[in-house]
Amino acid sequence: MRAVYLDVLIHFVKTMIEYIKGELTELTPALATVEAAGVGYGLNISLTTYSAIQGKKDVKLYVYEAIREDSHLLYGFVSKKEREMFELLITVSGVGANTARMMLSSMSVSELCSAISRGDERLIKGIKGIGKMTAQRIIVDLRDKIVALGIADEIPAGGTVSAPVNNAVRDEAVAALTMLGFAPAPTQKVVVAILQEQPDLPVEQVVKLALKQIK
Repeated sequence: MRAVYLDVLIHFVKTMIEYIKGELTELTPALATVEAAGVGYGLNISLTTYSAIQGKKDVKLYVYEAIREDSHLLYGFVSKKEREMFELLITVSGVGANTARMMLSSMSVSELCSAISRGDERLIKGIKGIGKMTAQRIIVDLRDKIVALGIADEIPAGGTVSAPVNNAVRDEAVAALTMLGFAPAPTQKVVVAILQEQPDLPVEQVVKLALKQIK
C-alpha cells in the first residue's frame, strides 16, 4: 500500500495551470478554444468533455500541460476526476496522451474505473489503440491507485456504480483497514456494501464487520 502512494506521489505532478475559465470561442470534438483575459487557449479535449460543454458560452476546464522540447500542449477536462484519470493513464507504459484521451472519449471515468476494478481486460482492449498487453498493464498498475486517490466511484462486487454512501465514514474505514495491511480496492468494495445495508453505522463498527468479510 505504501508503495502505491509513493508511486502516485512521484508521477502525480500538479499542473502549472490549474484551470482556464472564460468564453468558449471555438469547439470541435477534439479541441476547445477558450478566451481568458484576451488570450485564446487551445485545449485538446475528450468526447466526454466535448459533450459536457457543447452549447455553452462560458466554461471552466481543468488543465494538464504536456511540455516537451518541441511542443507545449494543453489538455482540458470538464472535471478534476477526468484529469486525474488522464494523469494516471499516462503513467502506464504504452499509454500516451492521445491514447489516454481516446480511452476517456470511449468510456466515462466511472465506466473506466469499473472496468479496471473488475479486471475487465476484454472491455478495455476493445478501445482503439489498446492491445491485450496494454490492457493488462492498465489493470495491474491502476486497480489500487484509482481507489487510493479517490478517483473511483463506489464500485460494488457486481461491477456497477453504487448508490451514494457516507463518504467520511467510508474513507476513514478504508484508511484504517489499509493501515492493517488490506488492499484498498477489495476493502472499499466491502466497506461500501456494509454502508449500503447499514448507512448509520459508525466507523469502528464498519471496520469490525469488514474484518469478518475481507478475504
